[in-house]
Amino acid sequence: MAKPIPPSSAAVERSGGPCAGARPPQPLDRMDLPLYEPHPDPATQAAHDRQRFRRGLITAGGFIVLLWWIKAFELAFDLDFGVLGNRPREWAGLLGVLTAPLLHGSVAHLMSNTLALLVLGTLAFASFPKASWRSLPLIWGLAGLAVWGFARESFHIGASGLTHGLMFLLLTLGLMRRDRVAIATGFIAFFLYGGMLLTVLPREPGVSWEYHLAGAVFGVISGLLWARLDPLPPRKRYSWEIEEELEAEQRALEQATWEPAPPRDVQPLWDGPRRGAPPAAPPLRGVVVQFPLRIEGGEMRFTRATDRGDAQGPAETDPPRS
Repeated sequence: MAKPIPPSSAAVERSGGPCAGARPPQPLDRMDLPLYEPHPDPATQAAHDRQRFRRGLITAGGFIVLLWWIKAFELAFDLDFGVLGNRPREWAGLLGVLTAPLLHGSVAHLMSNTLALLVLGTLAFASFPKASWRSLPLIWGLAGLAVWGFARESFHIGASGLTHGLMFLLLTLGLMRRDRVAIATGFIAFFLYGGMLLTVLPREPGVSWEYHLAGAVFGVISGLLWARLDPLPPRKRYSWEIEEELEAEQRALEQATWEPAPPRDVQPLWDGPRRGAPPAAPPLRGVVVQFPLRIEGGEMRFTRATDRGDAQGPAETDPPRS
């Protein structure tokens, strides 16, 4: 004997229970489908986006303020921090691996990097904060070591290596991730600073194209390494997807309310002997069954049959005894 599993509490609650007074589920009206609400809701998502943009802007703006403070300090006290730049293949120039992106030769040099750092830094740290923070030491440190090992002998200073690294990082993330945010930021970066594809080659004297090339190379490497580090944005659900889900839910509700459960969902009350119980004794065979007396023609006869398990035993008649 089997006992069907009752419908779930959610289905009973929605249908009002499978009682006699319950109204059968009504078919869905496709004109009354709910509008798409992304997860999380638009207000929460907008607040989250503003917060991330604010953090990216503060990060990029804070670094730019530091650069201008260093330059103002240098001009105020008539100092020359250029000697702290990256000097290739000199042990004293290894300090420039850390200090060179903070130093600039002139105010015009710093202004040329300020806007690029503000735009690219805000895009990177607002859209991909985890990947950007992982990429920053790689672009800063390894690009500086590459310049120290392979660049021409000179004082290499400036944050242009960082700007090239950020631009190529955003471009690589857009190609690798292919979500809306990555594609949008990659297009913006390429539209505004696509000319950096040419500045990685030697063009003008006095410009450290080696820093540009090293920053671009490690920006691409960083994008390849940490393309999936930041979570993907919530995927937009379209109206036909919601319609299919509602129709499936309606069919499940009707099946749980009015149709019996399929055999695979029926829970039996007893499913064979319990584990550890002794095996059941086989049925008895060859038992003699005594039939009642039968009187034929004034003579009393005994009839008996032997049940041999095949129900084929004819009645055996004994002569009456005097």
